[in-house]
Amino acid sequence: MAKARAILVLHGPNLNLLGTREPDVYGRSTLAELDRAIERHARSRGVRAECRQSNSEGQLIDWLQAAERQGFAGVVMNPGALTHYSIALRDAVASIRLPVVEVHLSNVHGREEFRRHSVIAPVARGQISGFGAASYLLGIDALLGR
Repeated sequence: MAKARAILVLHGPNLNLLGTREPDVYGRSTLAELDRAIERHARSRGVRAECRQSNSEGQLIDWLQAAERQGFAGVVMNPGALTHYSIALRDAVASIRLPVVEVHLSNVHGREEFRRHSVIAPVARGQISGFGAASYLLGIDALLGR
């Protein structure tokens, strides 16, 4: 990756409920706390992270399509449940030139069978899951080649 200045971090459906939704699976930290940790980590790596969340598939697609034009060097994305079935989101990832790292808080491969398949992973740079909030931080490091 060329010298990065900014990374876009996208949170998909239901991630706005972090801290209250299934805390035994997703942790007790809120989305605001996660975003602050992501922004601090990015700054420590010499880049800016801009975090956005939407429950709308179309909004996530719009953000992906505009990311390069808006000056982002790459995307870290937790597609939430869209991971498993959104061909439209998959096609958006495949259609952009920016690298995308798919991340998940929980170990999706150790959960229900339907969560073990990602339609996004084959077109993403890579997938990181199971490390809680650190999955996002590892995703940033992966984008930066660290």
